[in-house]
Amino acid sequence: MFTPQGPSLRELTVQALSSVEHGYDLLASKFDETPFRTSDRLLEAVTDTLRPLGPFGAGLDLCCGTGAGLPVLDALCTGRTTGVDFSAGMLAEARAAHPAADLVRADALALPFAGAFDLAVSFGAFGHFLPAQQTRLFAQVHTALRPGGTFAFPLPAPPRVGSPLWWTLLGFDGAMRVRNALWRPPFVMYYRTFRLADVRAGLAGAGFAVETLPMESLGRREDGSPRCRMVVARRTAERRAAPAAPRAVTAGVTGRARP
Repeated sequence: MFTPQGPSLRELTVQALSSVEHGYDLLASKFDETPFRTSDRLLEAVTDTLRPLGPFGAGLDLCCGTGAGLPVLDALCTGRTTGVDFSAGMLAEARAAHPAADLVRADALALPFAGAFDLAVSFGAFGHFLPAQQTRLFAQVHTALRPGGTFAFPLPAPPRVGSPLWWTLLGFDGAMRVRNALWRPPFVMYYRTFRLADVRAGLAGAGFAVETLPMESLGRREDGSPRCRMVVARRTAERRAAPAAPRAVTAGVTGRARP
């Protein structure tokens, strides 16, 4: 992370003390040089897992950031591909790397689309949404999809309780909660708030039929369970009424967001 190309410790500290939007604006030019960028290995595994379910028409990358996931849509979709994010800085990087994509600045909780897409994907962004916001998020994606459309995203298996990674994520989330209790504006990023059982229930409540597929190229754990699953949610019903969403930051073609 602290290579000459990546952000310095000072830059990361300034980002962490900013709002989510402004923090990503600050980090945008160096984001792809950090470990936070979705790995090519995971992106390739997503493409391989979803290919038998396609081809799809128009595709949406939700919280697209610098656009690392847009090639997945290019490989799976026969129609236009669109990325949406609320960080202007991240979208500027995406525009430079993927000039053929439609790039829209908007809040994922207030998407400016209705029945526009056949496939929606997202990579690594869900930690930016509090559990209470997940229902609204899923309802927004449901509205953005055409009937029969698919919302798909990878969901890694949780680390084993007591493992080094388990302690690391527990410590990170704890530090983030303390930071947000003491400092404003908040920076919402939690690693342990997006659990499969809750995700299934939230997607079903939004009108999706949900299944999971093992991502075999990423391997299996010692107990035989997959290291990562693909959550595949298909729009098969009208969603239930959800709380009113906040107004979009901007709804226009302009040029991903997460650590």
